[in-house]
Amino acid sequence: MRKKIALIGGGQIGQNLAMLAAMKELGDIVVLDIPDYVNPVKGKALDLMEMAPHGNYDANITGTSDYKDIEGADVVIVTAGKPRVAGMTREDLLATNLQIITDAANGIKKYAPKAFCIIVTNPLDAMVYAFYKLTGFPRHQVVGMAGTLDTARWRAFISMELGVSVTDVAGTVLGGHGPDMVPLPRLTTVGGVPLPEIATKEQIDKLVLRTREAGTEIVKLFGKGSAFFSPAWSAIIMAESYLHDKRRVLACAALCEGEYGIKGLFLGVPALISAKGLEKIFEIKLNDEEKALLQKTVEGVKKTVEETKL
Repeated sequence: MRKKIALIGGGQIGQNLAMLAAMKELGDIVVLDIPDYVNPVKGKALDLMEMAPHGNYDANITGTSDYKDIEGADVVIVTAGKPRVAGMTREDLLATNLQIITDAANGIKKYAPKAFCIIVTNPLDAMVYAFYKLTGFPRHQVVGMAGTLDTARWRAFISMELGVSVTDVAGTVLGGHGPDMVPLPRLTTVGGVPLPEIATKEQIDKLVLRTREAGTEIVKLFGKGSAFFSPAWSAIIMAESYLHDKRRVLACAALCEGEYGIKGLFLGVPALISAKGLEKIFEIKLNDEEKALLQKTVEGVKKTVEETKL
């Protein structure tokens, strides 16, 4: 029997999630959106079904506005929410998207209470926390996509700056999904060579800044809307690790319960994603400078989370 993937939100990220999940044959796919947008979502689902003969995948893809249709989903990925536009911060989105997350949490809790849930909606750190509180799901069942995307951007920018294959760049990014995130140049390597040995301080500083402002850079280029290809792929590799028990160690927004001295907040940390969901958080030994930067991002996340009043 095929697995079932429910995508809450059928916009740019949702439609890319549907296509990637189908092409990877992760399971049957249900794309859910509000009634006003249900026909376009059904059209996208039909379009993907018509692509299947050339895409060489087998998956049943449907669109709906009824949460009952996600019943029994193995994985739920939530992208529903208003996107950022130029000049808008992730925090500006909080009030609007909190109501959307509340509706999603209620529907998922009722019809897919055992699903592994990946939250993509911004402001990510607050929205994944809100979803966790509203559903009452256990820690292992809820994660946020952000750290996976932030790390991908860090690796991509290093590849572009140094003219090397992105597959040889390894590293991670800690912290909140925003301007205070913490790339770790000291622990980043290119083909096993530490980044500080092949890049100048000026290059590294530029790469750190670009990574922190990556989402804003794309928003400015688009004018309206935000990134969709890279967030979709980031969420898919998390879902794939769960569904196929790949046991990947991915930076993702996980609930810290004492790790890194943090308790009760979702923060980007290296985590093992297996068939058990969030199986384990790995703690990195940070130096004093890195600890200070992490504390700064913790304070920012704490402030945003407090605004949810949950």
